[in-house]
Amino acid sequence: MRRLSIIAITVVGVAGVVYAQGRGGGNQGVQTDGGVRYINPGSPTVSDAEATSRPIPRLPDGRVDLTGPWIGGGSNGDIERDGGLKPGELPLLPWARELRDKRLAKDEPYTACLPMSVPRVNPYPWKFAMSYTSRGLSHIYVLHETGDAGAHRVVYMDGRKHPPKDEWVPNWWGHSIGHWEGDTLVIDTVGYNDKFWFDSRGTPHTEQLHTIERWTRISWGRMVNEFTLDDPGAFSKPVTLKFTARLLRPDPETGIGDLMEFICLEDNQYGRAGGLQGIGSGTSNQR
Repeated sequence: MRRLSIIAITVVGVAGVVYAQGRGGGNQGVQTDGGVRYINPGSPTVSDAEATSRPIPRLPDGRVDLTGPWIGGGSNGDIERDGGLKPGELPLLPWARELRDKRLAKDEPYTACLPMSVPRVNPYPWKFAMSYTSRGLSHIYVLHETGDAGAHRVVYMDGRKHPPKDEWVPNWWGHSIGHWEGDTLVIDTVGYNDKFWFDSRGTPHTEQLHTIERWTRISWGRMVNEFTLDDPGAFSKPVTLKFTARLLRPDPETGIGDLMEFICLEDNQYGRAGGLQGIGSGTSNQR
């Protein structure tokens, strides 16, 4: 596929904030504000004018096809802003707000190749991968181009329940179970650890976090994620956020888009391969 994918994450000493979601070929290059603000991955998405130009595709079993690849659909730079809230509307408890305000983007776990978790998305393509058995859809895997050092998220679609709390060790992605409500995929997740950040701003949470995602493909080129966040340890009340994912523009020859390999190692440096100074090395791929 002919597209330029600059796989780069701002890590060190400058006031860097990684923030680029579905820019569809606009705002090329690096923008700065005392440091790197975002690096455009060069992943062209379907434009607003084209988003409704084709019917919503369906899988052989009749379900709406949510596969993608998509860009966006979650938080990255600031979950409050990215989710459609006004400044100050995110109902953080005082301790959580104070912690967020003390954190620095360069210290976020994701820049050390640790998992981004939910509802985080990086600026690069991702997709839902469906796994079927003779009994039907059993698992959905959420795959990201940068791969989080090879990690992927599993959503169980076989009707199982969440495990009892005393039988579960909190982890980066939690335990996700899904079901369909019409054409909407509903994903219920518990069992998170408290190590990942919701965004580069440093918005925290606790192990009491419970999330519900409602993924609806509203057109050929757009998918909405209505995301409910419930964490009484860090938030004064549940809050619902809304994110929109943009379809990666299909290759004109094959009609599909593929994810590329990315290997992330702890202490790796990013940016140098792209000729950027002072922020490390990176990887550049031409499709």
